[in-house]
Amino acid sequence: MSVSQQVTIGLAQIAPRLGDVKTNLACHLDYIARARSQGADLVVFPELSLSGYQVKDLVSTIACRPTPDDPLFGPLIEASRDLDIVVGFVEVDERWRFPNAAAYLSRGAVVHVHRKVYLPTYTLFDEGRYFAPGDTFRAFDTRFGRIGILICEDFWHVAPPYILWADGADVLLLMSASPGRGLSRPGRLDSTRFVELMNQAYASALTDFVIHCNRVGYEDGVNFWGGSNCFGPDGEMMIQAPYFEEALVTVRIDLADLRRVRTRLPLLRDERPDVTLRELQRIAQRKLSPD
Repeated sequence: MSVSQQVTIGLAQIAPRLGDVKTNLACHLDYIARARSQGADLVVFPELSLSGYQVKDLVSTIACRPTPDDPLFGPLIEASRDLDIVVGFVEVDERWRFPNAAAYLSRGAVVHVHRKVYLPTYTLFDEGRYFAPGDTFRAFDTRFGRIGILICEDFWHVAPPYILWADGADVLLLMSASPGRGLSRPGRLDSTRFVELMNQAYASALTDFVIHCNRVGYEDGVNFWGGSNCFGPDGEMMIQAPYFEEALVTVRIDLADLRRVRTRLPLLRDERPDVTLRELQRIAQRKLSPD
């Protein structure tokens, strides 16, 4: 597959309407058209962008399948013929389980579906009550090279970004519905500071592009802060969307930057996954047989 070195990425920082999938679909198609007019090659939406975040008992009524004959996905798959699209949705599988999922669409086809593995069920989060967890992390090939997708909590665990990096991902797409929590200093949220530090850290440590799309708006009194961003493989922030308001921002990345950074920092060359695997197996065995 021929890989484009210059890629323009649109971050569609939207405020989905909770449970109103038809209105949200129309919003997606509008942002896709806007991204297309701005020359985007790929447009990324937030976590659960087609449904809203706090779906709770609505899961069974708003869930869908990423297929051309699905009334939600059909128009999106068609829209992906001339630019790639990443959307978040509630999926339903053949046994009526409901993962929190993300689909990568390209050239009129579904290229990859990621199902959120880590479902936070603490403080204000209650995902484990309503969603079925995924159980895989896979990088996949696109016309822009090899990419990995993670959904919110997946990214705050060390292993998933590392696994995708080891699996060949040069671009990590992070989709989130991150609520505002705490104040680290006047005018700045604790959650904002934490997420931005994590994005920068993974970009630097893995010498990857990290592209994060976070939603905005309110649901049941919970505020989502936006601030979508892109970090380059050198850890430098390349663009950031505004906080607390809907926006479409675009950033142009050059995959040739990977060569420049990795020549200086040959982390891939020196990585020892065999050692990592052996030590994790030792630790897992010790937990299974503590005596």
